[in-house]
Amino acid sequence: MSKKENVAEITIKRIGGYLHRVVPIVDEAGNVISHALKPFMVEFRLRDIMQVIVGASLLAVPVAFTEEVWTLSAELPLKNVLGLSGISLLFVGLFVYFNFYRSYLGKHWFQFCQRVFLTYAISLLVVALLLWIIQRCPWETEPIVALKRILIVAFPASMSAAVSDVLK
Repeated sequence: MSKKENVAEITIKRIGGYLHRVVPIVDEAGNVISHALKPFMVEFRLRDIMQVIVGASLLAVPVAFTEEVWTLSAELPLKNVLGLSGISLLFVGLFVYFNFYRSYLGKHWFQFCQRVFLTYAISLLVVALLLWIIQRCPWETEPIVALKRILIVAFPASMSAAVSDVLK
């Protein structure tokens, strides 16, 4: 029997309600001597939502409180702000891909899109709430400026949200 035939493959199993990769540990002869469990984080669960909220707040708070952002949102054209939003989605998507789905995207395409969309959407909500609380989100008088402020602050907020989602 060749060494290649002895080597067991990585499997995915649900243990304690969570998905794990079960990685076989083999000896020099290729025989399985043990298994290592690694979290397989393709599902977006309640704890992930909480981590995204906290992560988005980490950078939303200092950025949203700066007058530079308030001024920039009034001066920067909407197309530039939408471009910034697109770049933010791209960065979050790349980060999520390389940290969660690199080897498993084919089977988990929907979960990948869901994680990227929810990370960005939750970041937008956190930023909108924060700006509304500090009365820097003028929806009634200047809705475009309010939208631009949210999108500008969501750029760093979504990045920190994605990073904190990796922590387990």
